[in-house]
Amino acid sequence: MEQKLGGRSLEEVIGFHFKNPDLLLEALTHKSHAVEKNQARQNERLEFLGDSILSAIVAHHLYEKYPGEDEGRLSKRKSLLVSRAALARWARDLDIGMYLKLGAGEDTSGGRSRTSILANALEALIGAVYLDGGFKASSAFIGHWLSRQEDGFKETDYKSRLQEILQKKYKSPPDYELTKATGPDHDKTFVVSVKLGQQVLGTGVGKSKKEAEQAAAWDALNQFVENQK
Repeated sequence: MEQKLGGRSLEEVIGFHFKNPDLLLEALTHKSHAVEKNQARQNERLEFLGDSILSAIVAHHLYEKYPGEDEGRLSKRKSLLVSRAALARWARDLDIGMYLKLGAGEDTSGGRSRTSILANALEALIGAVYLDGGFKASSAFIGHWLSRQEDGFKETDYKSRLQEILQKKYKSPPDYELTKATGPDHDKTFVVSVKLGQQVLGTGVGKSKKEAEQAAAWDALNQFVENQK
């Protein structure tokens, strides 16, 4: 890929070199650019493929990491990790927006930072890595991101960030409610909901009440970002 940002190609940024660079170009080409340039190839088919690859790899990762959790809790964790907001954050970390090929209208209207466009491009990139390097390459790419997501989840105070937003927007702090606790005393799993008044903003699961509250706040923040698209 010839396009560079600060002297670095996207291949250098993601740590994967494409044998077929056309796949990378296709992953970065938004439909608006393809229409404008009257070309057939754009990233929606790769997005479709990447979505399935991402879902399978994240599901397998969670299945192995949390052997005691049921399908419902695993699904909740998975939905947080593969949400539009989470994928857009990953894309922003990689500066994917700067490499995108957009139509003039999308470009001038802020398309390079739009959550939906970034999340879709990230999925297309995963699809391209899979086609070029196989399941092992795509699994390594996604696995590196998953490890950083979980580290960040442990370290980030999502509760404070959510309270800051709600105080500013609604002049009211959130309330956290323990809705479920399962398992033996030495290995309990907690489910917590975060509310604003009677409205449930998010739900979280954790091995402690504190972890579940942070997960609920993260869920609420993800949904808040989604609603701002």
